[in-house]
Order: sequence, then C-alpha cells, then structure tokens
Amino acid sequence: MTKNFPLARAGDLPVWRRPITLLFLMAIAMPLSFSTWSALLNNFVIEKAAFDGSDIGWLHTVREIPGFLAVGVIAIIVFMHEQVLALIALALLGVATAITAWYPSMAGILTITMLSSIGFHYYETVNQSLQLQWLPKDRAPQMLGWLITAASGATLLAYGIIVLTWEALQLSYTLVYMASGGLTLMIVAYCALVFPRFDAPNPQIKKMILRRRYWLYYLLQFMSGARRQIFVVFAGFMMVERFGFDVHEVTGLYLINLVANMALAPLFGKAVHRFGERNTLAFEYIGLVCVFAAYGGIYWFGWGVVLAAVLYVLDHLFFALALALKTYFQKIADPADIAPTAAVAFTINHIAAVFLPALLGYLWLVSPGAVFGLAAAMAATSLGLALMIPRHPEPGNETIFARFRAAAPAE
Repeated sequence: MTKNFPLARAGDLPVWRRPITLLFLMAIAMPLSFSTWSALLNNFVIEKAAFDGSDIGWLHTVREIPGFLAVGVIAIIVFMHEQVLALIALALLGVATAITAWYPSMAGILTITMLSSIGFHYYETVNQSLQLQWLPKDRAPQMLGWLITAASGATLLAYGIIVLTWEALQLSYTLVYMASGGLTLMIVAYCALVFPRFDAPNPQIKKMILRRRYWLYYLLQFMSGARRQIFVVFAGFMMVERFGFDVHEVTGLYLINLVANMALAPLFGKAVHRFGERNTLAFEYIGLVCVFAAYGGIYWFGWGVVLAAVLYVLDHLFFALALALKTYFQKIADPADIAPTAAVAFTINHIAAVFLPALLGYLWLVSPGAVFGLAAAMAATSLGLALMIPRHPEPGNETIFARFRAAAPAE
C-alpha cells in the first residue's frame, strides 16, 4: 500500500486498483484458508487426535474466543488503518492454516486454532466495516451477493482438486493445509503491494459505542451467532461420526454448497433489494426452523444419509441470506458508527459461541437430536425478531415500534 487515497477519487484508478477489486480479492483469499481448514477439520481431529463430541465442542469454544474479543479491533484502528489490519489478519489466518497439520494433538490443535481464529475474526470484523463504508447503499445487496459468488468460485476450484485427488494421489493433511494457507498469503502480498490505502469520506468513531436505537440489530446478531454455532460445530461432525463420511465426501458436500452459492448468491442480493430485509430474513429463519427440526429427526426417527446431505446443503443456502442483516444495519446506521459497531456486533455475535459449543458437546453425548431441537427454537426466536424490522429501515425508523415513539432526533 503505497499511500493514502481518497475513496471519492477511486473511480480515477484503473479497475485492478479500485476498492471493489480489493474487496473481491480479500473475499477470495479468506475462504481458501478457512473453508479448507473447515472441510478437513472433522476428519483430521477424529483420525489424528481421536476427538469425540466433547472435544470438538471445546475446540470450537476456543475458536470463538477471538470472536468474542473482536471489540479489540476498535483499539487497534486507533493507530492502524482498517485496510492494513484486514491484510495482517488475513496473513495470520494463512500462516496458521498452513501449519495446522504439524501439531496433531489436543494442545497443538487448540493453539493453532486460536491463532487462525484471531486472524479470521479480526479480518471478518474489519472486512464487514470496509464493505459497508465502501459500497453505496443502493448497490450494496447486489455487490455483497457477487462477493459471496467470487469467494465460492475460488473455493470451488480448491475443493474440486481435493475431491478428485485426495484418494487418487493419496494427499496428506500437511500438503493440503500448506497449499491453501500459502495461496492466501500470496493474495495478501499482492494486495499489500498493489492497492493504496483508501480513506472513506466519513471518519470512524474509534471507541466502543452502544446505541439504544440499534437494539434489534444487536439481538439479531446474538441469535445468529448462537444458532450458527450449532450448525458449524455439529452438522459436519454428524456427517463424519454418524455416517462415516471420508474427507473427499465431506468436501463433496462443500462443493455442492459452493456451486449453489455461486448460482444463487447474486439472486439473494437482488431478493434483499426487492423484498427488503424483513421479508428476506423471515424467509431464512422459517427455512432454518424446518432444517434444524429435520436434523433432529435424523436421530429421533432414524432418517438416512441422503436427507442429512440435502439438509446440509439447504442449511448453507439459508445462511447466505444473512447478508440482509448487513444491509439492515447499513440503512439504519450513522456512517461514523460503522467500524465500532461492526466490532461490537461481532463480539455480541460470539457471546453464546464462547460457551455454547462446549456445553452442547456434553448434551451431544446424551442426545444429539436435542442439540438440533435447540437450534430450531433459536431460529424461531430469530424469526420473531426479524418481523420487528420495518419495511423501509432508516435512521429514526429502526424497528416497527419507532412510529410509536415520540419524535426525537436519532441518538
């Protein structure tokens, strides 16, 4: 990054040096490491470290601690440009992913997981802030959809190679982890050398803030984090533990998810633009209630592997609609609040994530179906909250209750 450059003049730069190009490259770099790590994780910890449900719960609890501490981003951006922090965090994620297979023990896996998680969560916090600052409100839903498509397309290539060559070439965890982490580091190096530091027109507040008028956004973030943890921790673990999926089979499910995301993510963005955040989120949560209830049925009624695989794909697709939560906040936020609120929201999103995986790991040992039943209840709660979003959210009209409030300036 050679120098600071006003965001308003970004149109004067060639396309390959513009902010949107940087967002696309970072969107590609992150999943090359994180998604590969996730795809191999359940097989790796079961085969190399003999993890059970309790162990995997503790691993994900450790993984979420940096997310809970994402509010620390506010202190860092006091002396570091957000764009610089995003690239440093991505580099840490790439390094940690590359060396994951070097430490096949409980202590080693937890240590490397903590490092990669710091990189992932701090990158995601800053990246969300940059997206909402750099993308115009009228185009944000569509562009967020295309960013999801770009990330899915890049990861599709990596996963396709794993599926086709894992058994044929007898690939090792060490080789795959080093290759994926190395690719992330190469993209980070390119971004650091080619792009200037973009200065947004609205200076960000560099202290922690909690606005009363953002209360619904905070609650939606909390429920999203709690609900998503159950899927991230236990859905993939179920495919390996209950149905005996091998690495290439788990990765095959990821491939299907990626193809679906590539095709549908731009449509999801258009849906948010056309139908609004409330209707889109309500559709997502209704779908998730059904999916999690069916997951429970796999254990309660002995439903088979085909249904489990279909539900796994549907689960991913419904979660992609969560981009509506970003655009809801973009519409109601003071522009100067975006960076600090992104950090606060990430911490709120991870409150439950710090303790929920470990606690539910013990419940999993007793009744896996009950874990998914709890997730269905959480999705139903999120549905109730989403219905409180007004059709046209904006500052002063953050919830459907705003019209009952005496007219007053926004906080």
